[in-house]
Amino acid sequence: MMNRRNMLAGATALTAIAATSACSTKPKTDLPAKLNATFQSMYDETVANSPMLATSLGLDKGKLAGLKSKLDPATPEERARLTAYYEKSAAALKAIDRTKLTGMDRINYDAVLWDTETTLEGYKSSKFGDGGTYWGPYPITQLTGQYQYVPDFLDSQHSVETKDDADAYLSRLSQYATVLDQETARFNDSIAAGIVPPDFALQKAIRQMQSQASAKADVSPLVQSLARRTKEKGIAGDWTATATKTYQDAVIPALSRQIDALKAALPKATHDAGVWHVPDGDARYAFGVKANTSTNMTPDEIHQIGLDKVKEIDAELEKIMQAHGMTKGTTGERMAAMTKDPQFIYPNTDAGKDKLLADLNKQIDVVFAKLPQYFGVLPKSKVTVKRVPKATELGAPGGYYQGASLDGSRPGAYYINLRDTAEVPSWTLPTLTYHEAIPGHHMQISIQQENKNLPELRKISGFNAYIEGWALYAEQLAGTDMDMYADDPFGHIGYLHDAMFRACRLVVDTGMHHKKWSREQAMDFMKTYTGDLNETEIERYAVWPGQALGYMVGKIQWLKLREAAKTKAAASFDIKKFHDTGLLCGAVPLAVLEQVYQDAGLI
Repeated sequence: MMNRRNMLAGATALTAIAATSACSTKPKTDLPAKLNATFQSMYDETVANSPMLATSLGLDKGKLAGLKSKLDPATPEERARLTAYYEKSAAALKAIDRTKLTGMDRINYDAVLWDTETTLEGYKSSKFGDGGTYWGPYPITQLTGQYQYVPDFLDSQHSVETKDDADAYLSRLSQYATVLDQETARFNDSIAAGIVPPDFALQKAIRQMQSQASAKADVSPLVQSLARRTKEKGIAGDWTATATKTYQDAVIPALSRQIDALKAALPKATHDAGVWHVPDGDARYAFGVKANTSTNMTPDEIHQIGLDKVKEIDAELEKIMQAHGMTKGTTGERMAAMTKDPQFIYPNTDAGKDKLLADLNKQIDVVFAKLPQYFGVLPKSKVTVKRVPKATELGAPGGYYQGASLDGSRPGAYYINLRDTAEVPSWTLPTLTYHEAIPGHHMQISIQQENKNLPELRKISGFNAYIEGWALYAEQLAGTDMDMYADDPFGHIGYLHDAMFRACRLVVDTGMHHKKWSREQAMDFMKTYTGDLNETEIERYAVWPGQALGYMVGKIQWLKLREAAKTKAAASFDIKKFHDTGLLCGAVPLAVLEQVYQDAGLI
């Protein structure tokens, strides 16, 4: 669950890489200028038509300052505009002769064209969602919807430094009610078409919305965010009163209308977790698998890979647990016992949660000091650890990453869900941190954003299997290569627990959406092998078909490429060159990533 971004650290390392990396191959035709002009045009139009993306990137200033007072619309007209944009973009790219492109120009072309055509496939069909990494069929669930996105966006991404910024915040607060109503209309249309989310998804979404709608307006997080920040910046005005009136008169009624729509749909909902239960369910899942893995693998192939990985990781867990005197019960039962062990649980208090966040920040500092041994190129931007907003923590995942702004004004942020500290025992936290921060998402996304050799469009692109696959590879890198578990056997078990968790994802995601497993069947499988029912995660996979597959599928590809590079280089294998080559080229489909290493002569 991440977001999208100057100067590369380590100029000496970059110079050394230039001789072999596809990322720096010189163009041999005059087509690169045309290609880059096409990329720039696509980028400019994308940013200009997405006020929220402009803010996320830190670009809502200067000529684009007017975007700061707007939210992205959720209307049929907007979907039609986006469809036309991707059709135009695909045609412009296809007018360029790929066979005459070389090096990074060809890599850029292949990545952008795959993304454009795949997204267009989604938009041109009524079967799929609204793009990005989310191609689920449901406009509103416990995990998706403007009620989830906008409050966090306004608090964490909309900067308030001046009176104009505060006025823009108020404008967006008012528009929050508008986009809620637009989305409610879209939700009602989907229900009429038989696209009804599972009952558990609707029930949890209703509870979360009610939490927002029932809050006293003047103390609601959205009002308090503006009040706090205008006070900190000394911006004169009664911002609390103005925001309270908007929230009371516009936002709460819109939330109430959305709650009513979900309640009205609830009698039509079934308990079926898989997308197979809605019209064209098989086609929806096939597209979700393709979009999220960037491969042509079938659900049956992925299901079997998952089963094989579960068996392999279970054997590793058995070995390390026995070595530390943990022998009673299955590996899943032993991890379940560890989860309940008080020695691993932070106090479920504000002080306990502050201590947990402080410990994670210290852990990041330790890893950061080790990075130069494994990477020639390092991220310039820092990463901060924050808790998931209380208003959305009920349905949110355990952790996720939000990228830094392109202008460096907002650092990358690793969010951890602290609704209950018992859900995040200390032995699970190191691996989560390596995944979300460094050497995981923050490392990869920051290097991509800061790379001056990439077109702006590529700096903000994301491919689920590449990004999540890297984060899983980073978990293993931290443990196997960086020795972060050398004196932490429980942390090592935490790493294997998470590896098992990602292997189980392959089984339960394909199980629910392809083999018609129930929610409870998926939870039972997960509990058997991880020791936890993982209710929130299983419900996430139910409404986000295929997204969870990209993690392990991507990791397997990164490891396959590393093994091929080691085999070819033998004793001269350079881990820094391997990492820098894959990261400097930015996020790409998995087949294109393989081409990157072939062009660099590493495999």
